[in-house]
Amino acid sequence: MTIQSKFLNALHQQIRQGNHLLGVSTATGMNALHAKNSGADFVMVLNSGKFRQMGRSSLGGYLAFTNSNQQIMTIARQEILPIVNGFPTFVGLNATDPTQSPKQLLTLLQQLPIVGVVNYPTVTLIDGQFREALTEEGATFAQEMVLIKAAHERKLCTAAFVTTPDEAILAAQIPTDIICIHLGLTEGGLLGARRVRSFTSMIKRVNEICQALKAADSHSFLMIYGGIINDLTEVRYLYNRVPAIQGYIGGSTFERLIPEQTISEQMRAFKSAETTASDTLTVQILEGAQNYYPPTDFIKRYIDENYAAPVYIGELADMLHMSASYLSTLFKKKAGVSFTTYLIRFRLNKAVELIKSTSLPLKEIAQLVGYSDYAQFNKVFRVYFGISPKKYQIQSSNIDTTDTNM
Repeated sequence: MTIQSKFLNALHQQIRQGNHLLGVSTATGMNALHAKNSGADFVMVLNSGKFRQMGRSSLGGYLAFTNSNQQIMTIARQEILPIVNGFPTFVGLNATDPTQSPKQLLTLLQQLPIVGVVNYPTVTLIDGQFREALTEEGATFAQEMVLIKAAHERKLCTAAFVTTPDEAILAAQIPTDIICIHLGLTEGGLLGARRVRSFTSMIKRVNEICQALKAADSHSFLMIYGGIINDLTEVRYLYNRVPAIQGYIGGSTFERLIPEQTISEQMRAFKSAETTASDTLTVQILEGAQNYYPPTDFIKRYIDENYAAPVYIGELADMLHMSASYLSTLFKKKAGVSFTTYLIRFRLNKAVELIKSTSLPLKEIAQLVGYSDYAQFNKVFRVYFGISPKKYQIQSSNIDTTDTNM
């Protein structure tokens, strides 16, 4: 089974389980890795992400600052693909590049371990006289679909950004695997487009596209991207109003809006650091953890925040200014189980959560919950659950049962 077939099967499985799909558009390895580890279904490597990380508007991806196709190939080869290690990745290609034919563009991708292609940058976001001039020169959405069709014929997965019912129909006729309704450049935050579209008009447009695709008997996955939607509440609102939407692809939402808020808050806090808040575990340990918690509660919180790292009763005893033997006895008396048993159960429960909610390799899950030795993780898992991690993963139906990779 090809990686493309496995990917599409995984998306269908997510829908059957009642889940929404999630894609993350980026141009940095760090954010791609976060997407992989956080349960996203795929990554899209789009050149606008590079401009966002430079502190510029996503519009930079549409202007003649650089050759977008050369730029995206460099980003994919050097920053994304080496670090995501086989995670489903789409690459955005500019199909209206007058120096490259669809065949030449796709040839560039032959050596890359990607799952598919998407039309980006796309003329769909350009209007007015400039759009008319592009059309006269033959730089059209139809030209973008020629590239997508060629990718489909080469057995690559395909995604298409669309903004109108007519564009959606052209994409569905290929057929494109994922049709993403592009709602415009993401608004909000400190950068980006200032034009505000009301939710009412947005929902009307999305509904029109969904109805056109339904009439055309489209079987493409239907997702949304950009526009005035920039947080989870708004995405859920749209899901409730338009049930045909099966997922969301976020770029600025994850890379710019949330980091802007978080980084700004942190910087202001560091600038005004005359007082020290005592709400972090580190500060509480420095000031004397026993002043904040009963010993058993302290151990439980410490494990909750540090289970992925080595945790030793002796070190916890030092923090609490107690002997290790006394603390061990006290913990078992209050918690009902020994410190070691509690730690093992906590880590295994975290492993089960990851197995059920992600498609991460088991070796990686083992490391994330504190087991650098997979053989030890496998042994302990069998003891507590009476089944191997691999069998548990298959039974949880979170991966393709024909995949034997760990």
